[in-house]
Amino acid sequence: MSIEKVARCMKALAHPLRLKVIVALNDKELSVQELVESVGTTQSNVSQHLTIMRDKNILASRRVANQVFYRIGDCKVLDLVALTKKIFCQAAEEQAKE
Repeated sequence: MSIEKVARCMKALAHPLRLKVIVALNDKELSVQELVESVGTTQSNVSQHLTIMRDKNILASRRVANQVFYRIGDCKVLDLVALTKKIFCQAAEEQAKE
């Protein structure tokens, strides 16, 4: 995998709403409407972000009748988000204590 491809994938994760979606999905599959309710924004906004993440293979989807369900495409994404949160949130907490 090239550095450019890695950068594009990291960029796809570098948005608060996309991170909320990943956390909401965690180890389950949710419909677009369930994700809208979970992250608290419009269906159009959520759909745009889902498309970006699906195109980067961060998410996988399946259609049942008129509903689309999303799930994490690769469990390593959850590990990456957890590690990123641990590094940056812990650093922010330590700075706040100083």
